[in-house]
Amino acid sequence: MSKLPLSACEAAHQLAQRSLRAEDLVRDCLERIDARETQVQAWTHVAREAALARAKALDQGAHQGLLHGLPIAVKDLIATADMPTAYGSPIYAGHQPANDATCVAFAREAGAVVLGKTVTTEFATFQPNQTRNPHNLAYTPGGSSSGSAAAVADGMVPLALGTQTAGSLMRPAAYCGVVGFKPSFGGINRAGVKPLSDTLDTVGTIARNVPDAALFAAALSGRTSWLVCPLADHVSRPLHVGMCHTYEWAQALPETHAAMQNAAHAIRANAGMVLRDVQLPVDYQQLAQAQTFIQLAEQAQCFAYERLNHWAQLSPRLQGIAQAGLAVTIEQYDQAQAMVARCRAQLAEVFQDVDVLLAPSAPGAAPLGLDNTGDPVFCRIWTVLHTPTVNIPAGFAPNGMPVGLQVVGPVGADGFTLTAAHALHASLDMLQK
Repeated sequence: MSKLPLSACEAAHQLAQRSLRAEDLVRDCLERIDARETQVQAWTHVAREAALARAKALDQGAHQGLLHGLPIAVKDLIATADMPTAYGSPIYAGHQPANDATCVAFAREAGAVVLGKTVTTEFATFQPNQTRNPHNLAYTPGGSSSGSAAAVADGMVPLALGTQTAGSLMRPAAYCGVVGFKPSFGGINRAGVKPLSDTLDTVGTIARNVPDAALFAAALSGRTSWLVCPLADHVSRPLHVGMCHTYEWAQALPETHAAMQNAAHAIRANAGMVLRDVQLPVDYQQLAQAQTFIQLAEQAQCFAYERLNHWAQLSPRLQGIAQAGLAVTIEQYDQAQAMVARCRAQLAEVFQDVDVLLAPSAPGAAPLGLDNTGDPVFCRIWTVLHTPTVNIPAGFAPNGMPVGLQVVGPVGADGFTLTAAHALHASLDMLQK
């Protein structure tokens, strides 16, 4: 019997009890990859023999940590010492880093089996690579953590690493119908991750459910407080949830309208939750544009070497991004950072009467076609505010493609946000059943 349908938490327990072998789990993943990879195209490198050897060694040795024996995928923006890391660009084809990124090293230390590298868009921006959405191969999986979300959604691997600078975790998780967790800024060390933006880049996790994403993140951060626990361990009263349409609501598609309405109904039907409407401060109207200026300017800086030495190998889309970043004046950049600082100072007001917010993860379900990865407009403000966010699956569009919503918590309240997201996801599941 295949062990892959087990959740990562269930598998971790069985691996610790030695009632499940890491080798069997890895072989199940490899069988699924063999069956589906030619269609989904989620991987840039599968370390078949190395993963099996690592699994066998773990089965024979002492229990190593939270991730003992669990297969993981690593986004190809993140350095691995024993696998190629090309950052989604032909400039770095065959590139072999000298060392693991910190998050990969921590994962290995906690007992993970690195199964391989998953596709990223070009330098984690907007130029797609080959990955398809496993729900329907004609649709985008989103980006930039395209391969990680698709591999988890298709059952090829239970856990995957991703990154977010605007919406690169939330959007593909939403489009592929899986859970994505973006911690508070700096919650997981990003050394060894190809930088895009010094003040925005965040490493996060992708899984099939919230406890699994939390388990992975806890191991990478050293914060066991991030593990999902009973909601009563955090609050002794009903969970106060703020419905937050954001100032970008005009761009929401009908399936997102329906998902938010259904979520409101599920929350009202749950005796352990209280629903409130939240209107963001007026300054937040300018946040998405401020984030865009900051990201463009900092990307142009981070791509300086590639721009100056490999311009012809950049896609026309990335060339345009670089030129747009160079056009952002230092005055615009400083004004944007000042605006963000004012908005961060108002976060306490936003969460004054609610514990978490529920907001759209994307305008709607995945767009048809593979020439773009969708719009991060609903993620930009939360990324620049440095809040923890969790995408939870929230139903399907009429065409059968997944729709996601994101749970947003106060900065630093990652464990509570994950636990609240798990409770909200359970409520939505009950409504759908």
